[in-house]
Amino acid sequence: MRRLILLTAGLAMFLAAQKAPPPSGSAPAKRHEEKLELPPPPFSEGAFPCSACHDAKMKVDRTRRVLTMHDEIVLKHDEEHRWCLDCHDGNNRDRLHLASGEPVSFEESYKLCGQCHGEKLRDWRAGVHGRRTGYWNGAKKYLLCANCHNPHQPRYQSLKPMPPPRRPGMELQSTEKGHNGTKN
Repeated sequence: MRRLILLTAGLAMFLAAQKAPPPSGSAPAKRHEEKLELPPPPFSEGAFPCSACHDAKMKVDRTRRVLTMHDEIVLKHDEEHRWCLDCHDGNNRDRLHLASGEPVSFEESYKLCGQCHGEKLRDWRAGVHGRRTGYWNGAKKYLLCANCHNPHQPRYQSLKPMPPPRRPGMELQSTEKGHNGTKN
């Protein structure tokens, strides 16, 4: 009998801890998303708005192909699987779109990047990845992914390492030259 009471009490606590499902027919609650303070995207001179050249009345050609325009863009971002219209919206060229088809502005491009780079997005929001300024418990200013990474070629180019600095007080070696170009 005691086991039955304990089992019943445990089951009741478990069921109470479960979230009750939303009433049928109601929309799922949207997650609150804080408004981020972001600088404008770093567009190339004359590149935006895209609708200045891309007429909305033109038929959208979704065929993957070499483009005659935008020849300055070299795609090195999963280029075997990605193409322009995987990120850029074909119906409204002044917007991007998520994998779901939901349009996003260029100012919200971090949402697009975060679909594939979720860990980086999490770290970016926390201030670990990218540059964030502001207060730990107050307003924060972020940079967009595109402020540091070229979205078409996001990997940084390798840098040649610099020699280590000299320790203070260490004399120049006989093969090294001083500031005036003479051996010391």
